[in-house]
Amino acid sequence: MIGVMADSHDNLPAIKQAVSVFRQANCRLVIHAGDFVAPFAARELAALGCPVRAVFGNCDGEKQGLRQALHPFGKIAKPPLMFSAFNHKFLVTHVHYKLESYLSSGKEEIIIFGHTHRPEIKKKNNVLLLNPGESGGWLSGQKTVALLDPATLTGEIIYL
Repeated sequence: MIGVMADSHDNLPAIKQAVSVFRQANCRLVIHAGDFVAPFAARELAALGCPVRAVFGNCDGEKQGLRQALHPFGKIAKPPLMFSAFNHKFLVTHVHYKLESYLSSGKEEIIIFGHTHRPEIKKKNNVLLLNPGESGGWLSGQKTVALLDPATLTGEIIYL
């Protein structure tokens, strides 16, 4: 299982809830699609016990601090981040503005994004598009993450 989150915006209790959900689901990878905001929030993901892949969001100003916070157990990069895992090609970004151009490339099987604070899982052009919503819950009042099953290429939104 793969845990997916975005837009945590320094909400430590929500991040701890997400960590608990991901640990219970035995996630072997967690992907954060941007907007941790501060390094202290990113450090909470150390409790996952699995690797983390993340991208910077538009509210992540302290980039070097975030790199250092994640360094012992994960990596954070400028979006788009492209990598392969579990026999699938992933593209992770924060903003959704270029989704159509990413879809038309035909290179990725899974595109993960955030920024809208609205959970969404759909397939388009044989690509799984997944937005876990906002794990911080500040904007919508709903804290969400997602679980992605790489064996079936299906996702599920989890309300914290």
